[in-house]
Amino acid sequence: MTGDPTPNTVARRLRAIPRPTGRDAVAGFVTGLFSIPEGVAYASIGGFAAPLGLWSGVVPTILGSVFARTVLMVTTLTSAIALSARSVLQAAGLDTGDIGAIATLTVLVGVVMLILGLLRLGSVMSYVSTAVMTGFTVGIALQIIAGVIKDATGYSPGSSNTVGKLADALIHLSRWKTPVVIVAAATVAAWLLFRLWRPTRSLATLLSLLVVTAATVLLGTDVERVADIAAIPRSLPPFTLPDLGAVPALATGAVAIALVALAQAAGIGAAVVNPDGSRPDASKDFSAQGVANLAGGLFGALPTGGSLSRTGIAQSSGAHTRWAGIFAGVFLAVIVLLVGPYAGLIPMAVIGGIMLVIGAELIERRRNDIMLVLHTSWPSAIAMIVTFAATTALPLQYAIFLGAALSILLTSITVTRSSRLLEFRRGDGGWEIGDPPAHLPSGRTTVLHYDGAGFFSEVGRIDQDWPDTTGATDAAVVLSVRGAVDVPSATFLKALDDRVGRLDAQGISFVMAGVPDRFRDLLIRNPQLANLNPEHLVAQTPRIMESVEQAYALAEQQRVRRRPATTPETTS
Repeated sequence: MTGDPTPNTVARRLRAIPRPTGRDAVAGFVTGLFSIPEGVAYASIGGFAAPLGLWSGVVPTILGSVFARTVLMVTTLTSAIALSARSVLQAAGLDTGDIGAIATLTVLVGVVMLILGLLRLGSVMSYVSTAVMTGFTVGIALQIIAGVIKDATGYSPGSSNTVGKLADALIHLSRWKTPVVIVAAATVAAWLLFRLWRPTRSLATLLSLLVVTAATVLLGTDVERVADIAAIPRSLPPFTLPDLGAVPALATGAVAIALVALAQAAGIGAAVVNPDGSRPDASKDFSAQGVANLAGGLFGALPTGGSLSRTGIAQSSGAHTRWAGIFAGVFLAVIVLLVGPYAGLIPMAVIGGIMLVIGAELIERRRNDIMLVLHTSWPSAIAMIVTFAATTALPLQYAIFLGAALSILLTSITVTRSSRLLEFRRGDGGWEIGDPPAHLPSGRTTVLHYDGAGFFSEVGRIDQDWPDTTGATDAAVVLSVRGAVDVPSATFLKALDDRVGRLDAQGISFVMAGVPDRFRDLLIRNPQLANLNPEHLVAQTPRIMESVEQAYALAEQQRVRRRPATTPETTS
């Protein structure tokens, strides 16, 4: 997709999408069917009317799937978004039954997401390392598991913390309800059996849901069902106009909800690989979710974002292209319209069992990454563990931005530790590489090469490696920066300018080789850098050592020119 999505480009975008496959249709049907109980449950925990949870999986899901760069991401209501939306409405003094206020909130969330996408702020995700995203994804998977403890066991933990919920549930095993546990365990067992048999592998999620649901109905098993939470209506999403008067009260809350939703979507982009081999684009995903909410707000939807659980359902059911998400929205509307009330027979324990499988699958997919991070370095391991802990204990938007900050810090540490000075020495076969001399030799030009990124934190390391110039006479220095510096930090430039000034005061000439055009332009525009003379900069050339040869010749000319009359000529 080129450019940012707008509603006017839907038809063109659909034409550009690959042909749907049979697996996409099956995955879309399973995801659409699964969206009925999960949508109703999420709307209910947020204190909203059940139909809003259903409509949140129609228009937003279709448009989100059309435009998202994370191909299999399903855009719909999540538990975190539902709870955040309730909190925002209550803080604004508005009722969760106020349809106009809900429409306003959803549209505002879409506006915020679209702005963030247009500003390309999704690029912040490029600063999030594998270690951080591994911790974030495993934390979300654990959140999914902790979030269905009540559905899978019949016991409702009192803790609000993810790990606390799991610990609470394990401590109170005696309070688990046997029928609920049996149904959830039967769902997991059925999924495993269908998954092991190749002909039913891609249908394992759907078949386990249908088989166990049918068995509980025939046996009359006493467990909570979707219909016990709320009735499933037979109707299409209604057209709803926002209440513009509620905008001032909801604007700030809309930003918070957008951050929650986008943080969840960021985890999906890291956890779910695009089957077509294309690269995800967080900014495009932001824009796609913005369009989904802008349109969804007009058709009875609550704020929506990338759903890891329903994306996992689609992927587990064999989704291959973005058509799986499009089908999911269409099938949800068709199922609700034709046989909506019958979906109320699905036991919540079946939903709990399937969600346990999805959470476990997410952790299993990250197993190799976990081991890689643990075996790479202790800073990476700490970043993964800290992000995991933050994801299970803090709001998701805080966890993901904490992870981004950790990634940037780790990058700075790694670059600083790897930066160094080398010496290029003339040999019989050309230039040879070695460690820089401890003392700058007199009577010749010394060629140094800087290997780094120009970070402010590298100045101390360069000072340690720089040769001691005490007592050096009839000397010159060439500093090669090819492939290392484009636009260095101000701290780095100031330190380099000071060093060149000290060299000049000692009568030691200085030339820089392999200078990129942007670096040279920066020096010309900054008269404050008085010692870095643009005339002593040799530009980067296509041939690797050509600029070094030119700089060496220039430094030799300057050295000879500055040689005291009493100094005997030295062959270099």
